[in-house]
Amino acid sequence: MSSEPIGQPPKDLEGVSAQENSLIFRSFTSDTAFALGMHIRNRLHIIAPKPAVVNITLANSNQLLFHACSKPGTGPDNDVWVARKRRTVLRWGCSSYVMHKKFEGNEQLFADKFALGPQAGDYAIHGGGVPVRVEGVEGVVAVVVVSGLAQEEDASTRQNAEQQLTHAAEVDFSGYLTTLAHELANEQAQPHIRTAAGIALKNAFSSREYTRLREVQERWINQIDTNVKKSVKDLALQTLGSRDGRAGQSAGQFVASIAAIEIPRNEWPELMAALVENVGQGGEHLKQASLTTIGYICETDDAQLRESLAGYSNQILTAVVQGARKEEENMEVRNAAITALSDCLDFIRSNFDNEGERNYIMQVVCEATQSGDVRIEAGAYGCLNRIMGLYYDKMSFYMEKALYGLTIIGMKNEEEDVGKLAVEFWCTVCEEEIAIEDDNQMAHSEGSFEMRQYYHFAKTAAVEVVPALMQLMTRQDEDAADEDYNVSRAAYQCLQLFAQAVGSDIVPSVLAFVEANLADPDWHKRDAAVSAFGAIMEGPKEVQLEPLVKQALPLLIEKLRDDAVQVRDSAAYAIGRISDLLPEAIDPQTELPALIEALFGGLSSNPKMAGSCCWALMNLADKFAGEPGCQRNALSPHFQGSVTALLQVTEKSDVDNQLRMAAYEVLNTFITNAANDCLPIVAKLSDVIIERLENTIPMQHQVVSVEDRITLEEIQTSLTSGVLAIIQRLEGEIKPQADRIMHILLQMLSSVGPKSSVPDAIFAAMGGLANALEEDFVKYMDSFVPFLYNALGNQDEPALCSMAIGLVSDITRSLSEKSQPYCDSFMNYLLNNLRSTSLSNQFKPAILQCFGDIAQAIGPYFETYLSVVATVLQQAANVNAGSDAYDLYDYVTSLREGIMDAWSGIILAMKQGKAQLLTPYVESIFQLLSIVAQDHHRSEPLARSAMGVIGDLADAFPHGDYVNYYRNEWIQQLIKETRQNREFSARTIETARWAREQVKRQTANFQGVQMS
Repeated sequence: MSSEPIGQPPKDLEGVSAQENSLIFRSFTSDTAFALGMHIRNRLHIIAPKPAVVNITLANSNQLLFHACSKPGTGPDNDVWVARKRRTVLRWGCSSYVMHKKFEGNEQLFADKFALGPQAGDYAIHGGGVPVRVEGVEGVVAVVVVSGLAQEEDASTRQNAEQQLTHAAEVDFSGYLTTLAHELANEQAQPHIRTAAGIALKNAFSSREYTRLREVQERWINQIDTNVKKSVKDLALQTLGSRDGRAGQSAGQFVASIAAIEIPRNEWPELMAALVENVGQGGEHLKQASLTTIGYICETDDAQLRESLAGYSNQILTAVVQGARKEEENMEVRNAAITALSDCLDFIRSNFDNEGERNYIMQVVCEATQSGDVRIEAGAYGCLNRIMGLYYDKMSFYMEKALYGLTIIGMKNEEEDVGKLAVEFWCTVCEEEIAIEDDNQMAHSEGSFEMRQYYHFAKTAAVEVVPALMQLMTRQDEDAADEDYNVSRAAYQCLQLFAQAVGSDIVPSVLAFVEANLADPDWHKRDAAVSAFGAIMEGPKEVQLEPLVKQALPLLIEKLRDDAVQVRDSAAYAIGRISDLLPEAIDPQTELPALIEALFGGLSSNPKMAGSCCWALMNLADKFAGEPGCQRNALSPHFQGSVTALLQVTEKSDVDNQLRMAAYEVLNTFITNAANDCLPIVAKLSDVIIERLENTIPMQHQVVSVEDRITLEEIQTSLTSGVLAIIQRLEGEIKPQADRIMHILLQMLSSVGPKSSVPDAIFAAMGGLANALEEDFVKYMDSFVPFLYNALGNQDEPALCSMAIGLVSDITRSLSEKSQPYCDSFMNYLLNNLRSTSLSNQFKPAILQCFGDIAQAIGPYFETYLSVVATVLQQAANVNAGSDAYDLYDYVTSLREGIMDAWSGIILAMKQGKAQLLTPYVESIFQLLSIVAQDHHRSEPLARSAMGVIGDLADAFPHGDYVNYYRNEWIQQLIKETRQNREFSARTIETARWAREQVKRQTANFQGVQMS
């Protein structure tokens, strides 16, 4: 740890800002916060004469990640200063020292500038509060605050700490690792120093980004001497036995990060044996840390490591079962063992296939559910969940002998963590049985007799489990946030799954509960009754549910006015489920008007209901829209009133922003589903939405905080999405508004900041406008295309780049040949993106499809690009997923869809007098078609694209140049399988019929023609 004094920060505002902006993390987790906080704290302890507080919190939730004092002597006032500096950073998105420089320390000028009034004291413009930024993440991620130093020192401390950490790791990486490992193993070092060392070691070889992870792992493989590796690993293993539990845990994390590198390479074969020996013969601290380390190793998602760990299953299982037994008196050891057992269940299939070993494992886990320790009991139920998900086919004996009773007891446990996991066990049972039933039905429809074993566990247990679930639903916490997951919400989710797994058999017990509790004085019971009714809308037969829904709707509407907002919210959600799953039960004449009125009343009554009311209204709009383009639908009588109500909600200045966004989403859904008789209202609405969007432009200059900017961008995104909905519904009738729309969209593109989400919505709206105007959109191209080029080349913002690729397709399809002047640039950007290593493979199918759209748009002029694009398509066609690379299968399918779409567009383009230019590529096209024909799990889009290519190619060469290719039996079979697949859409089947006719003409008319 350096004892040099804290350096002075730059004296001018530009220098301070530049220094601040130069410090950006690759990632920032709680581990990073701890390492950074400890580094700052320890340096201050050495060099700063005064005590100081170091505080690190997340920006979006103020969650505390680190808080420590550098030495004794801090007081409560330090924490007040911490809060004031943090607020400054969060509101203005820069360090508190930058604000100090901006206003030259004049707090009155600062307060007057932002009209802070009495709230001025909530903010401090003194050095010490600094934003944390992360590569590729918009805005401030966390805030580091130091309080207690002179403000220049406050501002410099964090920057110096970061720079020293980076410098040490880059200049002498081996020495850096060796020093950290010795510090980690040093029993005389202070605990926080050891922990920080362990975290730094782990972070040196960890990353959430796959590419970055492979980079840091390569450093260990190629840059570290073998002796250094051994020394560092030995020190980490030695630390597992430390009486300092946090040091042992940090060592375990580091060991796991190195195991992920070396075990797949067979370079640390003795590791597992050493950990097993530690559990069998070590002291309590060594046992616990070794089991925790096994858990860290086994919780990996790395496919190579998972495959390698299967070879260590016996050793892993020996260790974790020994630690998890009821004979283990140390609860810390036992808890670590149960956690590790849960993590390793994927790798012990061979052990689970052995009845004796399986019985012993199940005995140990079941005994752990009764351990008396909440952590162990919760962990044991978690194990049972995973076992049921992985080994359902082997669970019949254990369900009958133990699990029915144990899980009922667990569900009734007063400890929430135990109860939730016992409930989730039955969620897993239902999910497995729903999946099995689906698989068996599909197998039966395909003529297969290979059916999965189905034990009807849920149906057997429903008589006891369902009443228990409904009782748990009465344990709501009125203060729970929407994102909180408690036992009541777990029970509701489980009841939904039981309804799907059991079907109509669940209805009587649920109705009995609803009738007994719907009018109860306790809102918890009323809420549970309403929720239970909504939960069973999917699963039971519709003929059984419809009369019940008709009977219940007036009661649900009444509950939308219940005294308790929780009941009102649940009623809205239940109506949403009915609207989504059983809309036939709602009479459009008598019940729909009352539902719409009641839901709008709920929407404006309380923000807590906004989400449920909006979702229900969107479902009603979708389900009662009628046929596309119909003159009138069930929404027509309510359209004007609904639009007016939504505009009133969204224009209130004091409305919660989440409610405003939800209301705009409902408005967009109503616009999308408007019947023709409501189009005049939509046309008038366009003036209102566009005007509101125009009014946001001056607001961009009034933004003074990160929160203000986020709110403004959310409003602009919602309004732009509204413009898109209007364009798509009015289609060509939007033309009178087109100039105004493009003007405001271009203004927004010119003024919006980097990393903003608004351009995504703008590009979508422009794509919609291009589709509506078709060739008339060309008048806007010269003004707009620079923004499009910038987005196509912006590989630092993949989402925006992806939108731009899609927009090129939209524009070229709309402009047809008029897009030709822009195609050179389009093609250059697309080819660069295709070659890029920074963009993921998921971009490639869309780029290939875009080639096809460009070709189809400009016709024979595509000859300029044909050879380059054809080479790219041939190379892409050689990509295969491999027999065991299941994670690549979807990508390869999408890639082939893109290739087929590209060839289809190119063939159509060259058919216009230049078909012979395709001759060098015909063989490779048929080779790809042959590969598609052999794939019996081909997707519908791939099958449809293949049919298009087969037909287009036959049509392009009407004189039978390639008739022998068309005589291949697999061509006929591919067309037949596509044409006869009843799960495919009418469009796909019609394309297959057309392809068949084209092939018939080839084979019938040119019997003797030889291949060219």
